Amino acid sequence: MSENRKGSFTLPGESGYEKLTLELAEKWGADVIRDSDGTELSDEILDAGYGIYSTICMIREHNEWAKKNHDKLQQCFLMTSPAVAAEGKLTIELMKDFFEEQFSVNDSDKAFRYWQVYDRATDTLLAADKWSYDKEKGCVTIEEPAAWHSYTVSFMAYRIWEEISMYNHTTNNWDKEHLMQIDPIYPQTQEFLLEWMKEWCETHPATTVVRFTSMFYNFVWIWGSDVRNRNLFTDWGSYDFTVSEKALDDFAAKYGYELTAEDFINQGKLHVTHMPGSRKKADWMEFINDFVISFGRKLIDMVHEYGKKAYVFYDDSWVGIEPYNGRFEEFGFDGLIKCVFSGFEARLCAGVKVDTHELRLHPYLFPVGLGGAPTFMDGGDPTLEAKKYWNSVRRALLREPVQRIGLGGYLHLVEGYPDFCDYIEQVADEFRTIGEFHKEGRPYSIRTKVAVLHYWGKLRSWTLSGHFHETYMNDLIHINEALSGLPVDVSFISFEDVLNGALENVDVVINAGFAGSAWSGGDVWKNPAVVEKLTRFVYEGGSFIGVNEPSAVDGYDSFFRMAPVLGVDEDTGARICHGKWEFGVQTEEGLMPEGSFVKKTGNYRKGIPFLTDGKAKVLAQDGGVPTLTVNKFGSGMGIYMASFEKTIENTRLLLNLILLAGGEDRNGLYLTDNCCTECAYYPGSGQLVVINNSDMPQTTTIQTADGPVEAQLEPYATKMLRI
Repeated sequence: MSENRKGSFTLPGESGYEKLTLELAEKWGADVIRDSDGTELSDEILDAGYGIYSTICMIREHNEWAKKNHDKLQQCFLMTSPAVAAEGKLTIELMKDFFEEQFSVNDSDKAFRYWQVYDRATDTLLAADKWSYDKEKGCVTIEEPAAWHSYTVSFMAYRIWEEISMYNHTTNNWDKEHLMQIDPIYPQTQEFLLEWMKEWCETHPATTVVRFTSMFYNFVWIWGSDVRNRNLFTDWGSYDFTVSEKALDDFAAKYGYELTAEDFINQGKLHVTHMPGSRKKADWMEFINDFVISFGRKLIDMVHEYGKKAYVFYDDSWVGIEPYNGRFEEFGFDGLIKCVFSGFEARLCAGVKVDTHELRLHPYLFPVGLGGAPTFMDGGDPTLEAKKYWNSVRRALLREPVQRIGLGGYLHLVEGYPDFCDYIEQVADEFRTIGEFHKEGRPYSIRTKVAVLHYWGKLRSWTLSGHFHETYMNDLIHINEALSGLPVDVSFISFEDVLNGALENVDVVINAGFAGSAWSGGDVWKNPAVVEKLTRFVYEGGSFIGVNEPSAVDGYDSFFRMAPVLGVDEDTGARICHGKWEFGVQTEEGLMPEGSFVKKTGNYRKGIPFLTDGKAKVLAQDGGVPTLTVNKFGSGMGIYMASFEKTIENTRLLLNLILLAGGEDRNGLYLTDNCCTECAYYPGSGQLVVINNSDMPQTTTIQTADGPVEAQLEPYATKMLRI
């Protein structure tokens, strides 16, 4: 472990617990103490000689001003549930399905002109003179609806309880005033916030780093009125909470066309990141990014003028920041902080162009976790949670470094958990040691270079639209998680990148997702140039790994556009009367570790895969259908997996398939022979780090340039060897 047992660690302090704060700062080697949402730092802590992070959320700490300027609250479009007309008029209650503590109807004249009523049976807009609004009752009435047609009302709503505050309030049983969020799109709000920021900087002389809780607009989180369906909609990548009358008007003036409620509501689907985008969505995202950067830069410049650094917490109100759109550096942030449950989130943070990257580890020091299960309370085991989370994050940090880690929440909760305090001390030491190895040079990687191909490309590097526990059903997030700790150079490319020559720099392309999704590609596969480029890429020696419904789109002789390369297609029902190739499962020793699997079905799969010409080599089957195949195509190969679930064994299976696709030896240098373990070798320092990803003791052997090295590891353990 590192001899330097201090630094690179941020500890959440708490007024009233000064002794505990300073003792744990020493134990964990902290060099920075921070406040958290709902805590403060006393003078004793501020004067203790540590760097001080102060948390601010620009848009939710101003209730007094918000109450006087209700029309400056943030908004969104909401759509009522479809209501079916019988005989006679139809009345629809606007707020029936929504959490009344989160939303209130905006029926001002400016907002009302954006309201829309749709006949969903015909998907047509109802003329304004065909319906009326009763302000007192909060209802829309359609006097002469078509019988047995369903109707919806899309209306503008103020968001009157900031969502993260709302979550923390309900999770931690706060008994305090609900915080509202104000919208800086208005000049009056900007003037207020600039003056507030100036006063804040002047009254916080001890603060060394201002930690912006992102910027202005939160990811979308819509709560329902019924506790049986409280979470109506969540999408980490959505821009639907950025709407206002002024923003819509300004957009029209800038782009030359108007957006409507339906452009956001999208038949009630909204615009989840899983969907391929459109010109309108791209324009709106650009418009919001322009504003967030321009006004955000003014606040950051002010922080710098007072001699403080500005970090951004890349969660909560992150919308408009987009760290991978090529413009993040325009903000002028000194650092980026990311809360992490998983390895892919650590890689997301590590790849952003900023001086300091910091991870906020889990579990947070809260009584319960995100799922409502106990953590720091009776029935909880925070030490085991910490081990499991660190187990996922650690393997990613072996591949790509960040500069800092830390915790958040209420420090006093750890008082009854000394084993947790000891484990965090161990984690901090491991982190600092691994960081020192990275300073001597990058870790060894295999030769084969991998590109993940989806609609968003680099813009959504290492992410989909949420944490791992929110997007667990999607094959690609499992692939990202597996890739995050593999000794493989990974890039993320779009279909436009394919057309512009990106395939020249990679050996293997992975395309994974359900048909019609942004991850599989949807209608992008209707472009023959995309198919031509990828088919030629494989024929000339590259490899294409397709998972779930890769390259899938209707309207052609095959459902998978890359079926000739894969040797596999999917029967969606059109070929139910056609014959199918018989096959036998062939084994390739060592390719599929014991315990690895590829299932036929998953939450998104409906069709049945089948061999197109009988030439593909079937390595696994489930229910009589091929689930893992390898097909030679020209000088390259197509590899098909019906699904992918991230497990220890399947992670090694993915690595083995990449090695096979790249023509490399599975028993090559600096690879463990036990799939429960992984390693990273740092040539610059001559250090080999071996980790046990399992909850059982493991023995593993690593082939190095100087011969084999054996390591024995306790559950979840890390071992560092000089070779």
